[in-house]
Amino acid sequence: MVNDLDEDASGDFKELQDALLSTESVEQFLHEMSILAAGLVRGGLSCGMTMQSSGRPMTVACSDPVAAQVDEVQYKLDDGPCLHAMRDGHAVRIEDTTRMKDTGVKTRWPEFEARAASHGIRSCLALPLTADGRPIGAINLYARTASAFGTAEARRAENFAENASGALTLALRLSSHMLLIEQLRSSISSRTVIDQALGIIMAREHCSQSRAFAILRSASQNSNVKLREIASAIVTSITGEPPQPPPPFEDALTASQIPAPARGARAPHGLRRWRRPRSRPRRCQPSRWHFLADLAGRPDLPLRKGPPGRRRR
Repeated sequence: MVNDLDEDASGDFKELQDALLSTESVEQFLHEMSILAAGLVRGGLSCGMTMQSSGRPMTVACSDPVAAQVDEVQYKLDDGPCLHAMRDGHAVRIEDTTRMKDTGVKTRWPEFEARAASHGIRSCLALPLTADGRPIGAINLYARTASAFGTAEARRAENFAENASGALTLALRLSSHMLLIEQLRSSISSRTVIDQALGIIMAREHCSQSRAFAILRSASQNSNVKLREIASAIVTSITGEPPQPPPPFEDALTASQIPAPARGARAPHGLRRWRRPRSRPRRCQPSRWHFLADLAGRPDLPLRKGPPGRRRR
């Protein structure tokens, strides 16, 4: 008997591991978990996954519509086995939802049991889900036969809930890290565009970086337009195309590992040293910069008409 339970627990853990590796989001993982939990007892179960969202419990995944309907009964009553398991962190079992009707024995949740019986549910087992040592949800198992959760079934379900809690903790951490990575990528992309715009302003106005940033920030504040959008408009006005995102980290790493040419060897054309042309640079067209002064709310910005040079005598 013990060996059978150990084998079942090992198989359940393997299935949870496979579900965690094969799903791309926490929502998909919870759905797969509910389907796996519904197969814990022979004869089939209905499984709902309850979690707290903005102070209100909700079913985030279920194996079939019946589980979601019975879960909703508890949410409306604000009481029931799944809410008790989630809030107190202890397993709750109901042997027969029709016992009060048949025997007259008072039960803990008479209204819930009557409504659950009307959906064809005769027994249920609610198990807490924890993450980082605190309850965050519950696995709700509903059976259509009375006393479906004996000692062996309850123990297997408890082992499943324990393994599921560990897998869910890992899934939540991975999801949090992925969100942080996306935020960092967005921040790096925005910073790249802003730096490009600052370089353009510094080259055009022959000013320091702090002065260029002050001009850009003033334009953003006075026009109520995000700094990145103004920077993107500046880059687009010069290059004729929207700013391109920075290369992925892997590509940048590969580029940094390009070996230097041997001493005395002729460098490829794309890697030759750039030389400033001897001819006098062409004067810039000031019309490209009028939009920046308008956005900044300062038509009198000292935007130069062209590169500095000697005055004509």
